[in-house]
Amino acid sequence: MRARPVPTSRISRRRAPVCVVLGAIVLVLASAPADGAGQWTNRYPKVAGYGHHVYLEGYELPTLTAGPIDPAPSPDGERVAFASHGWIWVMDLSSGVARRLTRGGGIDARPAWSPDGQLVAFVRDDTEDTEIVWVAAGSGAELGRVDSPGLELDPAFSADGTKIFYSSAESEAGALDLWAVDVDTGVRRPVTDAPGIELKPQPGERALVYLWKGGGRDRVVVRSDDSPEPRTLIEGSIASMARPALSPDGSTVAVNWPTQEGWDLRLLNVADPGPSILLASGGLPLTPAWDPGGEWIYFAEADDRERFNLKRVRAAGGPIEAVDVTAWEWGAATASLRIRTVTEEGGAPVAARLAVVDGAGHPLVPDGPASRFDGQSGRVFFYSPGVIELTVPVGEVTVSAVQGLATPESSATVQVGAASGAAEVEVVLSSVWDARAGGWSSGEHHFHLNYGGPYDLSPDDLMPMMRGEALDFATPLLANLHNRFEDQDLWTWRHSGGPPFIRFGQEVRSHFLGHLGLIEIDDLFWPWVWGPGYQVYGSDDRANAEPLRHARAQGGFQYYVHPVSTRGMPRATPWAEASIADLYGVVPVELIPDAVLGDLDALEIVCLWSDEVLTSQIWHLLLNAGIPIVPSAGTDVMNNFYRTMAIGTSRVYAQTGTVENWSTYVDALRSGRTFVTNGPFLEFSVGGAGPGHIVSAGDVSWSLDVATATEVDRVEVLVNGEVAWSGGGLDGPGSRRFEGDLTLPDGGWIAARAVGGPARWPMMANYPFAHTAPVWIGSVGSSDPAARRAAAAELLAILGVARLRLTAGYGGTDIPNLLDRFDDARERLEALAAR
Repeated sequence: MRARPVPTSRISRRRAPVCVVLGAIVLVLASAPADGAGQWTNRYPKVAGYGHHVYLEGYELPTLTAGPIDPAPSPDGERVAFASHGWIWVMDLSSGVARRLTRGGGIDARPAWSPDGQLVAFVRDDTEDTEIVWVAAGSGAELGRVDSPGLELDPAFSADGTKIFYSSAESEAGALDLWAVDVDTGVRRPVTDAPGIELKPQPGERALVYLWKGGGRDRVVVRSDDSPEPRTLIEGSIASMARPALSPDGSTVAVNWPTQEGWDLRLLNVADPGPSILLASGGLPLTPAWDPGGEWIYFAEADDRERFNLKRVRAAGGPIEAVDVTAWEWGAATASLRIRTVTEEGGAPVAARLAVVDGAGHPLVPDGPASRFDGQSGRVFFYSPGVIELTVPVGEVTVSAVQGLATPESSATVQVGAASGAAEVEVVLSSVWDARAGGWSSGEHHFHLNYGGPYDLSPDDLMPMMRGEALDFATPLLANLHNRFEDQDLWTWRHSGGPPFIRFGQEVRSHFLGHLGLIEIDDLFWPWVWGPGYQVYGSDDRANAEPLRHARAQGGFQYYVHPVSTRGMPRATPWAEASIADLYGVVPVELIPDAVLGDLDALEIVCLWSDEVLTSQIWHLLLNAGIPIVPSAGTDVMNNFYRTMAIGTSRVYAQTGTVENWSTYVDALRSGRTFVTNGPFLEFSVGGAGPGHIVSAGDVSWSLDVATATEVDRVEVLVNGEVAWSGGGLDGPGSRRFEGDLTLPDGGWIAARAVGGPARWPMMANYPFAHTAPVWIGSVGSSDPAARRAAAAELLAILGVARLRLTAGYGGTDIPNLLDRFDDARERLEALAAR
């Protein structure tokens, strides 16, 4: 699909006086979201007491898999229910045949049996909310449900079968507490109301075991009749996938628990927790469950293809056994569907991102690799190398495909019959922009390969994703999960024979001072995390300048990631006029000193955790002060989550010409021959100079080529942070050229941006945004006197509030090193303001 041709626009515009730098930002407010949210927003109902909702959705909500997950052995010990392909199945253990119990458009997970074996309760997910449903175990006929305005999770029947315990955010406080519903009457009541969130209730005859997350600690706790106050059986930090399972006699809890080396499957004595008993170590065992005799513990684990398999181990210890599904009975006719993605009819297959649904809207996924859930659109997606086969129900199937950000979504609907052989469908992808033809290479510099999700990924798993996203360069960042330091064994792994090209970097989280990305370094920086509010190493007098200089000494490239929070600063407010309340907590504490004192290479302008418009405001101030910081971009997704954006949906494009290798790419990145984007594409030239280059002052002509696979509301040319020209964008997929003339001042910079409009596939963001690196006037780091003075005043206001936060956060700790940096930065800014 292509947009209709749009005529070229030529505009002549004289330079307007430069005054308050940020005043012109008002012009884009109508194009950007009004709620001040970052790129990522919660799709599901908010839950109180959970710091980052993206983690709640990633860690606590169900996962759709191709293989079995959430095993639930039946009370007679002859069957096991589980979730797979987004439905509930019941497998006969003697034959290995799995029969589909549920069907329809909802995504079903986490089954639980009634004690008499007549009912199965489970979680149903409609991609915007969850509910508890219970059905007849034989027919799948629906018998009851709980659906409040909040989330419902983790059903479990009481020992007498009259009630279902579950986790719910129904209360006025909006926290996930434990509730119980009467199976016959549907009357429900709260069971707990503690702060934090409570999950996975395991009711016994005289005790209730559950998972309690709050106060920076995750715990498995027990409440018994003789001691209503919960007792902790085991606790730790960020036990993301941990789930307890109570033995049939109520004496023992099985739980999967994280360590520095991986995950363990452990047993805890309910009466006397003491040291736990290790059953299995390594891998990632998920969702443990006991058989009714207390002999076996079942669990699910993903293999190297990211396909889940059912396993079990004896409670007394011993080898782990596979519990294989020998046949799948769908209860309806099925067929094989072969999907080809091409760039022209009958052409060679190309890698793509796919979303496939049946006639009821239920997502259909391949056996492997893993599928994922886009929290912006609510769609389940996966990657194809160009040809892929799925087992699908007979009937209508719709296939949607994109490749990276440059292809508008293409869809095809096919009627799949029951005839022998695979049905085939071909989806043609048509790009609005050819990056390589223009000498551009794409990069993503902030995501995490493994970060507490249900999969244990290897770097090779990134290859099909990068090809499907047309992503050339990637630097997954090693990061800590509180006091665990992930993927250290992968530090020296690299793939340089690309594209794709992959090298690992590091995210250093001086949590209070601001998070840093370090790439192109040989040695990790230690400690990874310190400072108030995130006590791993303590609140020492260590500045972010240390890791920044560590990277620079090794020839590395370093930047602040997700730098600008949206917790209060209205976009239209000039920073010098903002109140302390507006500024407090918006900008990382040490960002301004590090930038002003010359220790910073780049700023992450586009990221799902922060807001592009607000972030670029700060960047413009630094540029106006004559500080040549280049832009970077990254999604900051946790790639082993099921619920995650695709890597590369926030990215940077670097001008590498015909050569494509690490050194050429990094040189272009450092030099600012770049633009950043979450959707639109910009090719900008001023007086024959592109981003990262130098143009002379005076009268110049400029040209701007804009392309998008969706829409974009406005395009703008900026001179020293002010909008010197603006125009309407594109109302659909396609491209358009803009041209004009400007008179440039004696110093400063000029850049182009595109902003606003609806966001849909291939984008995964709130609103379209792209921004070029600056073209410098006269010399790199030059500045216009009026713009410089105004920027210095704004930066001094931000610095003043950051210093207040610094001293308040460290609470009397002696920090002369940090305070000296702030004083040096203040003196530098005061000198710039006085020049």
